[in-house]
Amino acid sequence: MAYRAITRRQDMLASTPLRARTMPRQPRLELPGFPLHVTQRGVNRAATFVDAGDYTRYLHWLSEALTEHEVALHAYVLMGNHVHLLATPSANGGISRAMAQVGSRYVRSFNRRHGRTGTLWEGRFKSSLVDSDRYALAVCRYIELNPVRAGLVDRPERYPWSSVHHHLGMKPDPMITSHPCLRSLASEEANQAAAYRELLCESLPEEDLTAIRQHIGKERSLGGPRFQAMVEAAIGRPVGIRPRGRPCKVAGE
Repeated sequence: MAYRAITRRQDMLASTPLRARTMPRQPRLELPGFPLHVTQRGVNRAATFVDAGDYTRYLHWLSEALTEHEVALHAYVLMGNHVHLLATPSANGGISRAMAQVGSRYVRSFNRRHGRTGTLWEGRFKSSLVDSDRYALAVCRYIELNPVRAGLVDRPERYPWSSVHHHLGMKPDPMITSHPCLRSLASEEANQAAAYRELLCESLPEEDLTAIRQHIGKERSLGGPRFQAMVEAAIGRPVGIRPRGRPCKVAGE
């Protein structure tokens, strides 16, 4: 009898469409007024930008989409096969709608310009909710130092497709809304740029690099205990990275 029951269950699973058998995706960790670190990669790490026309078109449609969906952009970098953004939505789902819009428009343009078909991005974008008080500045530096870590340039301002020129006072970028973490570096704008330049001369601590990569890889909330507790209360589910393995037993239990 047990064997027959198992066999019937296997037959039912085999006849059920795969989509119906997969677990539904959890909603993104997204709260209005709190910044999100967003990244999206090319499928199989293939190139998503080939020439200056590609970069320019992506930035144009990104600006349109963020404006339409009321999302403030604080930092960005467009690499050869992926993008990084730090942005704050004014409403739930704002970033998701903006990324869907720019992605759709850009893929059509990219395929038409380069004579290809099919998908360009590796699934949906990844995102990590960021604690403004502690980690927003670290994520901003992480994004704008990306070309340096990749060995493309020796200084971030020598890479053209980044928000760093705005933050260093070299070239105003109408897309950028400076995050309070940068404005807190100094009272005057010129001094803010100088203070931020000094920070960019230093590599991010390995601890911050690891935390940023882990949290966006697992799409978790990046912040301290109070921030995590606040997000969990607002969203109603765990948002931090839990240690691997079974929890240790407490003596007497």
